[in-house]
Amino acid sequence: MAQFRSAARRYPFVVATLLVALAAGALSASPWSGASPWLLAGFAVLMAARSAWSMVRQLRRGTFGIDILAVTAIVASVSVGEYWAAIVIVLMLTGGEALEDYAANRAKRDLTALLARAPQLGHRVLADGSTEDVPIEAIMPGDEVLVRANEVVPVDGTLVSDLGVFDESSLTGESLPVERAAGQEVLSGGVNGQAAVVLAVTRAAKDSQYQQIVSLVESAAASTSPMVRLADRIALPFTAVALVIAGAAWLVSGDPVRFAEVLVVATPCPLIIAAPVAFMAGMSRSAREGAIVKSSATLEKLHRAQAFAFDKTGTLTQGRPSLVKVLPTGAVEPDELLRLAASAEQFSAHILAAAVVTSATVKGLILSGSTDAEESTANGVTADIDGHTVVVGKRTFISATTGEEIPRAPLESGELAVYVAVDGAAAGSLVFRDEVRSNSRTTVDSLRAQGIRRIVMLTGDDRPTAEHVATSLGIDDVRANCLPVDKVSVVSSIVERPVVMVGDGINDAPVLAAADVGIAMGARGSTAASESADMVILRDDISRVARALLVGRETVNVALQSIWVGIGLSVTLMMIAAVGLLPALIGAWMQEGVDVVSILWALRASTGSKEVQPLVTATPADLPPVAVP
Repeated sequence: MAQFRSAARRYPFVVATLLVALAAGALSASPWSGASPWLLAGFAVLMAARSAWSMVRQLRRGTFGIDILAVTAIVASVSVGEYWAAIVIVLMLTGGEALEDYAANRAKRDLTALLARAPQLGHRVLADGSTEDVPIEAIMPGDEVLVRANEVVPVDGTLVSDLGVFDESSLTGESLPVERAAGQEVLSGGVNGQAAVVLAVTRAAKDSQYQQIVSLVESAAASTSPMVRLADRIALPFTAVALVIAGAAWLVSGDPVRFAEVLVVATPCPLIIAAPVAFMAGMSRSAREGAIVKSSATLEKLHRAQAFAFDKTGTLTQGRPSLVKVLPTGAVEPDELLRLAASAEQFSAHILAAAVVTSATVKGLILSGSTDAEESTANGVTADIDGHTVVVGKRTFISATTGEEIPRAPLESGELAVYVAVDGAAAGSLVFRDEVRSNSRTTVDSLRAQGIRRIVMLTGDDRPTAEHVATSLGIDDVRANCLPVDKVSVVSSIVERPVVMVGDGINDAPVLAAADVGIAMGARGSTAASESADMVILRDDISRVARALLVGRETVNVALQSIWVGIGLSVTLMMIAAVGLLPALIGAWMQEGVDVVSILWALRASTGSKEVQPLVTATPADLPPVAVP
């Protein structure tokens, strides 16, 4: 009984239609059988008026209301005495709304699961060691928060406790829990293990990883794909064709019942439901595989994508360069050269700057501060450190600073040098190495196998280093020494459209926004890149990019198939009804079957085709890992 009451509250018109049908059936077997047709006809006309009013409101908003077919079919059925057929059409209309609601909720369940888990409160640690529960919006960087056992981490932070174990499967798709030691970053959205831990907050809630994902999911749920609008455009000619067939059947046969029989099987649910359900299912599948799509239009663009552009460092490579050599060229000692460089690089957000600082910290060097550090985007940093003017950056930047040509540092294959000048004179270089991701080559190969015509690599590094990476990955279009503005220019000039850009850093934000589809490798919490992107990869796995392309293409294919399968079945039934072989009541029930088939077909987008195997992420035996900057 409780389930019936719940269904009645959620789908009242479906329940009302069934109750009217039961009452009419009971009346038919009673002395008051003459009241049965009046009950059926009155209720059917009432529901037709409801649909007509809804259709008028759609027309006022500029959207063609395809329910005109159903309304006309109800009125025609009542007019020729096919009262039970009219009730079945009403059931189709109300049941179609219920099916759409159910299918859409099932399709986006992985998206809504993320929203449902979003924490609202945090346990802020007070000075005396006690805690207070506050809205997560009130938690600010510098606070400490307690995360109890099995709770969702509310904000990004670094672990204060000695050890923590977190389940990040809902964010990254990785099923195994991950361990974090004191001082390591913990991103919001993961689920804490069996022991309570304390975090030092590094980002406010609105800037934290999980809240960004929540915002993306909300945008995705509210978006409308061009493919959905395509279904709206198909609705008008479909309505015209149905009316022409019904009118011709009436004209040729001279029987107005034939007009009703045709319209009964011309109902529009495949157009109304199929495309939205398919796209929501595709976005849900993408979320389950570790990628949040900001809008359903992104999947449609991925379906048509012709070109991909990749940032190099942190995208195609691991993004964790390690220091291998310090090469002083003047009187400055190696450790002092590294200390001065790291002191200046503290003020840069570049991945190599972080590597310089990490290297100095690991060696136990004490870094100095500066009050006038200045960064030249994609070139380097200038800062006054302990009375010395220190410049760190690209060789050309150091040459311009010193006024003399700086010779290249002796590098082995795949190494990268950062150059340093002190007080206007060249002081040496720092040599780094970064490994290509083991699955970057298979990702590039997968994109080509899916029909991508052009793949471009963009980087701020010098050409020899860039070409070494590109050659190892089979990419022949390389753009080196790129500033952020140069990357935007390159992507904008690519002829093959749509073009997809993949990046991970703050300096990638402009080009991600400029591309037709921007994909951010957001596993490390790059806020600017994630906000500019149309899709965020939650797992630190470049192969997810090829999977995203596959999901986009399969989703659109399934959406189109579900539309045309529904239309094809409806037209076939209309032709059968037009020659008098399909009574109105039987046709009404068969049209219900068409609706179910269309919805089930659309839901295939949530799983993908069975013949598609997971993307190989291991490095082939004949392709050893390549060390690159």
